[in-house]
Amino acid sequence: MGAERLPIHPFSKGTAMTIHRRDLIIGGVAGLGGALVGRAALAQMVHPGSLNEKLSGDLTPVHDPVIIREGDTYHVFGSGGWSKRPSVTWHVSSDLASWHDNGDPFDAVPAWAQTAIPGATSMWAPDISHVDGVYRMYYAVSTGGSMRSAIGFATTPTLDRHSSSYRWTDHGMVVETFTGGTYNAIDPNFVVDAAGNHWLAFGSYWSGLKLIALDRRTGKPRPGDKVVHSIAYRPAPSGGDNPVEGAFIFHREGWYYLFASYDYCCKKSASNYYVAVGRSRSITGPYQGRDGKAMMDGYGTGVIVERPWASSRWRGPGHCGLYHDQGRDLIVYHAYDQEHDSVPTLRIAELKWDAAGWPSALT
Repeated sequence: MGAERLPIHPFSKGTAMTIHRRDLIIGGVAGLGGALVGRAALAQMVHPGSLNEKLSGDLTPVHDPVIIREGDTYHVFGSGGWSKRPSVTWHVSSDLASWHDNGDPFDAVPAWAQTAIPGATSMWAPDISHVDGVYRMYYAVSTGGSMRSAIGFATTPTLDRHSSSYRWTDHGMVVETFTGGTYNAIDPNFVVDAAGNHWLAFGSYWSGLKLIALDRRTGKPRPGDKVVHSIAYRPAPSGGDNPVEGAFIFHREGWYYLFASYDYCCKKSASNYYVAVGRSRSITGPYQGRDGKAMMDGYGTGVIVERPWASSRWRGPGHCGLYHDQGRDLIVYHAYDQEHDSVPTLRIAELKWDAAGWPSALT
């Protein structure tokens, strides 16, 4: 499907937008009262001294990034495939500004995944966390546009390649989906709730984003618990698809914030991906935007947004990861660089929270 344009409800400075899939208009954009509003105005303004302004070094190809810090070193992992190698990508920095490629954490797609998903050539959309003294990475294996997908995870005691303790151990399959089902097992996000329970969010297209409970000991689905919670969905026009993916749940001050990527990635200059957020007092939802409308109905509050027809260098910003770091909240995401053949590029911003508890990104 080609690039699509969404009507944006008018908003005043400092007010978040609400965007609804069912309002979609192909080939044009209409605001209430005839106003035309560019999403670039919200998220592509230049913020003097922003983290993005300082980025240098090996920033490409980075797609679907997540970030974590060990000691004085920041680590960003992203989807493989874009690098023409099977492993997830790995970039490191000591200052969040200058980055370099840190090689591949894995030599190949795990054997179990190659058997389960014939034709899979790379590991996608990793999520990295520090859990019970080890670094745990969930990842997905699939093929383009397929519902035959699987999520696995691997662990290492340290991310320091020079340490004698550095060693990745793969723990096999966590969850899988099959052609003809209703949801898709890619884009994993590991979450610990306020009570210490472990969860895995995931999903892409079809019936949307899901959440399942994990066993704290194994990192896999809790025995006997077959409940799959639905947490976000994009109702589609007749004949259309349901572009929602990249779940990331972030706990802050009694709220669970669900960040999700809406619309289309991977279309170079036509990409119109963007990040929306909703929140809930319960990790299982319901998640609602600032206006109280549900993400299960396709609503959300824009956080990082840009129009594909605007005069912006950075197209389709999305698939984010968040990290609370030394008193500030960071959001990493990719965007397609129009000055360099639309290569997916690392972007980093600091999140600011207003008095009502809603985030904006200093991009």
